[in-house]
Amino acid sequence: MKGPLFYSKILLFGEYGIIKDSKGLSIPYNFFKGALKTDENPSESAKNSNQSLHLFAEYLENLEMEDSQWVSFDLKSLKEDVEKGMYFDSSIPQGYGIGSSGALVAAIYDKYSNDKITVLENLTREKLLKLKAIFSKMESFFHGKSSGLDPLNSYLSLPILINSKDNIESTSIPSQNKKGKGAVFLLDSGMTGETAPMVQIFMEKMKQEGFRSMIKNQFIKHTDACVEDFLNGNVKSLFGNLKQLSHVVLDNFKPMIPSKFHDLWQKGIETNDYYLKLCGSGGGGYILGFTQDFEKAKESLVGHKLEVVYNF
Repeated sequence: MKGPLFYSKILLFGEYGIIKDSKGLSIPYNFFKGALKTDENPSESAKNSNQSLHLFAEYLENLEMEDSQWVSFDLKSLKEDVEKGMYFDSSIPQGYGIGSSGALVAAIYDKYSNDKITVLENLTREKLLKLKAIFSKMESFFHGKSSGLDPLNSYLSLPILINSKDNIESTSIPSQNKKGKGAVFLLDSGMTGETAPMVQIFMEKMKQEGFRSMIKNQFIKHTDACVEDFLNGNVKSLFGNLKQLSHVVLDNFKPMIPSKFHDLWQKGIETNDYYLKLCGSGGGGYILGFTQDFEKAKESLVGHKLEVVYNF
C-alpha cells in the first residue's frame, strides 16, 4: 500500500517575520517527498515512523475529544492502519527547515479527515484559513507551536502568499528561466536544527524593545519588499533588498546561524556573489541562498553542497 505523494516546501521569505505579521512567500519543493506506506518487512526507520504515528493518532483523538467542532477524523481506520505497521516513507530530511512534519500532517489529513476541504474546491480565503488552523493544531504535536503553513503548502502543492496572519492566498510566481544565470539555492549546513529552541530564543529576544523595533523597521520592511519584488519579477530591486535582509539577519539572528557560517554569510554581503538567509527557523539544516550568477556563487562557496531550487 502506498498513498499519494506530498512534497517538501521552502519558505522563501517570512521566517520569524510571519509570527509578527510580515508578508511571507512559501513554495512547494518537489525534489523531496513523502507518502503513507505499509511494508511486509519494515526497516528500522519505518518502525520508528510507525511508533511516532501511534503517538500522533492518540494526540488527534485527544484533540477531537477536546473540540469536535474543528475537525473529525476516521480514527478507527487510522488506528487500524497504524496497527498494521503504516509509516511515513519520506525523503524529506528532518530538522532541515523544509517541512518534513508538514508533509506528514498533509498526508494524514488527506487520508483520514471526515470532511476534508479538497484542492479541487474553490479555495476561498475562509477555506484556506480554516485549513491553516486545522494544520496548525495537528502540527503542534511535532513542534510545540506551528503556524500551519508547512502542511498547507504541502497539501495544496501551490505557492502561498502570506499577506498577514488572517490574509493568505494561493499565488503564482514568475515562471523559471532554466537558462537564467540567477538562482535561489539551498546550502547544506551539514547539521540538523530544532525548531522549538530557535523559536524560544526569538520569543525571548522579542521582550527587548530594541529587538522589537528592529523587527518592525528593518526585518519586516525588507522581507515585505523582497516578497513584492520576487512576485513582480523585479530582480534588480530584489537583490538590493536581499542584501539588506541578509545583513539584518547576520547582525540580529546570530544564534540561528551555525557559527561556522558567519564568515561565509559576511563574505556574500561583501562580494555580492550571493546573499544568504535563514531557511525556516535556522540552527542547522539548510541555509537559503540567492545569487545573480550561480557559477560565481559556486566558486565562492567551493566545498559546500548546493542545490538549485529556482532559476531566473
